[in-house]
Amino acid sequence: MVAPLIAVKAYAAAQEIGQGLAGAAGPTAGPNFGQMVNQAMNSAVSDSRAAETQMTAQMQGKSNLIDVVDAISSAQTSLSTMIAVRNQMIQSYQQIMNMQI
Repeated sequence: MVAPLIAVKAYAAAQEIGQGLAGAAGPTAGPNFGQMVNQAMNSAVSDSRAAETQMTAQMQGKSNLIDVVDAISSAQTSLSTMIAVRNQMIQSYQQIMNMQI
């Protein structure tokens, strides 16, 4: 039952990123795709660093195993989301390149 919870957290994080950028750009303008991808990448990197910090704290005996597992799952979800976005971007680029003019 951990997978649905991770998916819900990833979806909520993606919504927060989109809403934060839309609010900053104004009510009529949509979020800038480049900014949204950049923010998602930064989020994935920070999740990875948090997981590394939790693992180090666990090795030193300063953290619970549950916190480490939670941090690792969050980092894994962020990385999986970024890989899916990258794959979709590559596929879209290839479709555009194959269009006839």
